Amino acid sequence: MDHQRFVLEVRGDWACFTRPEMKVERVSYDVITPSAARAVFEAIFYKPAVRWEVRRIEVLTPVRWTNLRRNEVASVVSTRNVEQAMKQGTGELALYVDENRQQRAALLLRDVAWRLHADLVVRPDRRDPEAPAKFFAMFERRARKGQCVNQPYLGCREFAARWRLVEDVAVEPAPIAETRDLGWMLHDLDFTDAADPQPRFFRAQMTKGVIEIPAFGGEEVAR
Repeated sequence: MDHQRFVLEVRGDWACFTRPEMKVERVSYDVITPSAARAVFEAIFYKPAVRWEVRRIEVLTPVRWTNLRRNEVASVVSTRNVEQAMKQGTGELALYVDENRQQRAALLLRDVAWRLHADLVVRPDRRDPEAPAKFFAMFERRARKGQCVNQPYLGCREFAARWRLVEDVAVEPAPIAETRDLGWMLHDLDFTDAADPQPRFFRAQMTKGVIEIPAFGGEEVAR
C-alpha cells in the first residue's frame, strides 16, 4: 500500500486563514483551509518522497470570531532591487519596520479546534528506495512524541497550534452538529508552472460539522 490515513487534532487560541478577495485587511475563512491543514502535517514530517493529501476536516468547536488590530508593514522589498543586488553584489535591501508600520484590522477565529484527516502518499517516482511502511512509521513516531520540524501554526506564524495524534477516532468527541454552505474556499496552489503557481478553489460544504475535501485533480476543484 502506497498511502496511509492519519488524523491529528489541532487546537489554538487564534487562527486566520485569509480570504484572497480581501485586499488590505485580513478576513479569515470560517475554518482551516486544506492547504493550511497540509502545512500542519508537513511541519511534523515531510520528505521529497512523500506528499500529504487532506481528505476531511471535522469542526470540533463552534465558529467564533473576534476583531483585532495588528501591526503590519506597509510595503515589501522590491523584487527589482533584489535582482539588481544579486547582479551587482551590493544594494539597498533593508526594510525598516519603524518607518513602514501600519495598524490594520483583522477578523480572526478564536478558540478553534479541528480534527484533520490526511493521507500520507508515497510517490511512485521517488528516488528514495525505502518501503512505504518506513515513512508511515516515521510520521507516527514523531507525532506520538510531539516532534516537529517547525512549529505548526494556524494561518499566521504568531498563531501557534497545539496538536496531538488521534489513534482511534471512534472514541473521540463528535464534531459540532452544524450544517451549512461555507462558499468557495482555497484548496491549494497548483505548481504545474513553478514560476507562476495558481490558486485552486472548491465549494466547501459542512455537513454535521464535517467537510469532505475533494481530490486536488477532481472535477469539484475549479481551475
